[in-house]
Amino acid sequence: MAKLKRDLNLLEVVLSGIGIILGAGIYVLIGSAAGIAGNAVWVSFLFGAAIAAFTGLSYAELSSLFPKADAEHEYSKEAFEKGVHKGIGSFIAFITGWMVIASGIFAGATVAAGFSKYFVALFSAPMFFVIIALMIAISYILFKGVKDSAIAASLMTLIEGGGLIIIIIVAIPFFGSVDYFYSPNGIQGILSAGALIFFAYLGFEEIVRLSEETRNPQKTIPKALIISIVVSTILYVLVALAAVSLMPWDQLAGSHAPMAEAVSRVLGNTGFIMLSVIALFSTFNTVLMVLLATSRVSFGMGRDKSLPKQLAIVHKKRKTPWVSIAAIAIISLIFAISFNMDIIAGVTDFLVFVTFAIINLAAIVLRYKMPKKKRVFKIPLNAGKMPVFPLLGLITSILLMYNVHPESALYGLLVILAGLLFYGFYHSFGKKTR
Repeated sequence: MAKLKRDLNLLEVVLSGIGIILGAGIYVLIGSAAGIAGNAVWVSFLFGAAIAAFTGLSYAELSSLFPKADAEHEYSKEAFEKGVHKGIGSFIAFITGWMVIASGIFAGATVAAGFSKYFVALFSAPMFFVIIALMIAISYILFKGVKDSAIAASLMTLIEGGGLIIIIIVAIPFFGSVDYFYSPNGIQGILSAGALIFFAYLGFEEIVRLSEETRNPQKTIPKALIISIVVSTILYVLVALAAVSLMPWDQLAGSHAPMAEAVSRVLGNTGFIMLSVIALFSTFNTVLMVLLATSRVSFGMGRDKSLPKQLAIVHKKRKTPWVSIAAIAIISLIFAISFNMDIIAGVTDFLVFVTFAIINLAAIVLRYKMPKKKRVFKIPLNAGKMPVFPLLGLITSILLMYNVHPESALYGLLVILAGLLFYGFYHSFGKKTR
């Protein structure tokens, strides 16, 4: 069986996790959220963190049970293997893995397009060539090895986090200048902004896909996942307080680059350029980590023979799944240069929420199906045998699913349908090649 090299320690996994959570979302989302929640937008970040934590805890427990690279595929297979109909576990597992790979490809494409826009604005280069160069550079880093990828991700996370810390430091003299509990739409506005802000926490689930390249993953991955969400939340809350201290909430809402504009009020054009450069590192880091995690899922499914076995080929020297890396990068590149990114981003959200619903359900099912199986990390708080937080995660995932734009939801359903057709064809006619 193909194996990956266990090179990552807790710090490296934590930094990778924080890097992908922070991403580029905070630089844009805070404007829209402030328009709904006003100065109390920092409370919305706490609410968004709570929503993320529900599903994050399910991932933490499941990763301690099954530390596999194809994470969601493995979790759903274990939870639903002995269903009412023969093979239902393998079927649900395949569709879950299919959605994870699709959402990873779409997310990588979306953020790659965002990177190219920042790059073009700063250096006036052709966007088409910028995206190609970006994908080649990231593929090379991923091919070199998970250690090199983690080092690169860690350095960019420090730059990325440094940008947010700069915003906080710049705002310190202005702290206390506004009413931080003022919300133009009251509690409802704070909660609505929290649902929007949840998108800024997406990426925590990528951490579990590093399980087969992490030392002592049953303990390390759950710890890294929880630490990443906590640290990101602290940074987000402080940045939100800084933003409304530097710039009125209604002006933040009307800005295309709210954080850069807020800082430019103190540091001038230098601050604007500085944050734009940091955004380049942020988007690069996000694409790197998304493609790293997605290639591990396709690798795991290839090894499981749910997808073509060639995806499980590991380079003899580098110990990296180079075929999966190349395939994911090429497909992401095609989407980045060929499709409307707003629609693609919406499809990504829809697929992620469907996946989250399945993962929370899997955590619940496995509590009943494998009650005595040792869990290195176990979610606290139960109602009888029912774990409360996965239940809340299931409910919120379904509610968020219904908030996705209908057009994006429709395309998301078409992606799932394509997976169903592939599953039927591959498992009926592809047996000879498996």
